[in-house]
Amino acid sequence: MNHRNTWKTWLGQGLLYGLFAAFVALFSHGPTYHPLGPEEAVLKVSFIHHGERVAPCRPYTPEELARLPPNMRTPLKCERERVPVAIEVELDGRTILSQVAPPSGLSRDGASAVYHRLDLPAGEHRIVVRLRDKPGDAFNHTREATLRLKPAQVLVIDFDAEKGGITFT
Repeated sequence: MNHRNTWKTWLGQGLLYGLFAAFVALFSHGPTYHPLGPEEAVLKVSFIHHGERVAPCRPYTPEELARLPPNMRTPLKCERERVPVAIEVELDGRTILSQVAPPSGLSRDGASAVYHRLDLPAGEHRIVVRLRDKPGDAFNHTREATLRLKPAQVLVIDFDAEKGGITFT
């Protein structure tokens, strides 16, 4: 190995590492990132929910039970497929979200997932949320509220059956 090239190699590597460190230092302090404006809030619709089954469970007939292996003999026959979950969100009288979320899974028997984000001005807003998780065209869950959102506040619309349905947190 040539000793003349060794110090040049070390000098070149040091120079490149120094330039890289200067680049990282420069962009670690700027430009400043502002996820929201000074008078903005965020509305998020985020939930995972199972719709009802497409068809109600029914009892097996005696003939159907006799054809089944003994370990498969349950009293009810239930279809796996579930209803798509539909949601509508109105903000100050204007529809901002109208979505039908299909059930997941190969047999369409999993949960439906919804995620939507909207930046909006802070202040008082009238919010109406309607959700359908049953067969038919009518919404079976509704929640209305007038809320005052502070700057940088994040309002999450969720669905929790144990807490009474549609929740605002």
